Amino acid sequence: MENSRIVIDGTNLTCAGVARAARGDVTIVMADEGVERARTAWKVARDVAAEQPVYGRTTGVGANREVGVEWEDSDAHGLRLLRSHAAGAGPLVAPEIVRAMMTVRLNQIAAGGSGVDPGVLAALADSLNLGLLPPVPVYGAIGTGDLTALASTALCLLGERAWLPAPDGERPRGPGFTLRSADALAFISSNAATLGESALAVTDLRTLLAASTVVAALSLLAVRGSKEPYAEAVHLACPHPGQQEVAAVMRTLLAFEHPAPMRIQDPYGYRAFPQVHGPALESATYAEAVIGREINAAAENPLVDVVGHTVWHNGNFHTAYAGLALDAARAALFQTMALSAARLGTLSEPSFTGLYPFQGATEASSGIMILEYVAHSALADVRRLATPAALGSAVLSRGVEEHAGFSTQSARATTEALGAYRIALGCELVAAVRALRMQGRLPTSGALRAAYDLAAEALDPSVDDRPLDTDIAIAADQLPGLARLLPLVQTATFPGSPGSPGSSGAAAFRDSVAFTGSFDSLTPPGQRPPLHGHGQ
Repeated sequence: MENSRIVIDGTNLTCAGVARAARGDVTIVMADEGVERARTAWKVARDVAAEQPVYGRTTGVGANREVGVEWEDSDAHGLRLLRSHAAGAGPLVAPEIVRAMMTVRLNQIAAGGSGVDPGVLAALADSLNLGLLPPVPVYGAIGTGDLTALASTALCLLGERAWLPAPDGERPRGPGFTLRSADALAFISSNAATLGESALAVTDLRTLLAASTVVAALSLLAVRGSKEPYAEAVHLACPHPGQQEVAAVMRTLLAFEHPAPMRIQDPYGYRAFPQVHGPALESATYAEAVIGREINAAAENPLVDVVGHTVWHNGNFHTAYAGLALDAARAALFQTMALSAARLGTLSEPSFTGLYPFQGATEASSGIMILEYVAHSALADVRRLATPAALGSAVLSRGVEEHAGFSTQSARATTEALGAYRIALGCELVAAVRALRMQGRLPTSGALRAAYDLAAEALDPSVDDRPLDTDIAIAADQLPGLARLLPLVQTATFPGSPGSPGSSGAAAFRDSVAFTGSFDSLTPPGQRPPLHGHGQ
């Protein structure tokens, strides 16, 4: 099937494509133009190195850049370089990050600026398709090159270091490849591991932010909130693009919901949602654009200039753009996550839900009380992880490398922050669905009804006091399905719209989510606990 193949050509890889390659059952295929681009650069690099000093090819590296490599020692120089740099430490990174790294490096070499032997493209692609993974420890990079990770990969390709064992404990054999000594530095001089993890992170970030809007709309419905804060006139008056996008989606999600609002103004979690969630959307969009440029760039040092038939020693190895973009994304993520935790608080309040405190089965029940603790625990971690990695620096290699942006650490912090955000958002979803179910109130139609049905079908309808850890995990697993509803929000036909046949909008969304079961699954009225406080 065509959609099970990912074609690598050096110019068109997306963050979502990296995620598919890292996580999906796909086949990696090299495009001829990418191979030819790499071959041409390889020939130019050989020609130029025969005429003038080229960093890493005819010289040492780092502070040894002024030391020339004697021709009789050139064959051994590259292997020594790989051995000395394959020295990462700590636990191994997740397999999906390793696959993302290999995919990104494959694409970078195909961009045609490294000068690495083009034969490595087939070897890397074969390794990915065979499911082989080099051992990549977590510590070893600071945003100026994933030298330890890629040196370990090179030694696996050479057969000197074993690939990670298969599940049955066997040591799989790689495709075999002889990396020329002169190509050693060119192969490892890349931020492919950092960029691979970054691509996974921004893909997940976009998914969770989309799901957040759906969850927030369900919460607003559960607390009988006002739709006024999302009025078009409000956001034309303060026209930030992300803010306008959030408000427009909320208007569409809530278009057919008409409960009388219970308050003249809602808390910030609802009233300021576009103003807080909008910056998170914009920061994610910017980060995705930055990472997308990087993974398709020939950001090599030295850069092989095919047109000019020369090489340029430069600073494109520095990933300040990527690190700063991810730092900003985490700060914005914390802000919108704080609003999710605040909305969760309102879902425990009788004055907002019309239910017993904490949505309990009885007035003395604990209900969802513990969800707030879980959400704020996760929020505390995101607050810690939001500290900008770019605030650090380093002076290395006898002072000649006197700066680092720590984009590697920024990518890792973003991965961890997203894990925490997913949990907190799962807590809000559990509370919103439970409140609506206990109230006996459902979204009318469209994407919001489809979202409710998707989550309600998966979540346990029981409101007796019981462990909610499984509920949180199940709710978190539904978030990608909720996110997939949003692309259809603006184009779906709802009851009452022009040309509508009057059928439930939920049906229009069945095919957009991985869902089986009834869209009409509700707690029977006789099993609902009595309403309390501000009821129907």
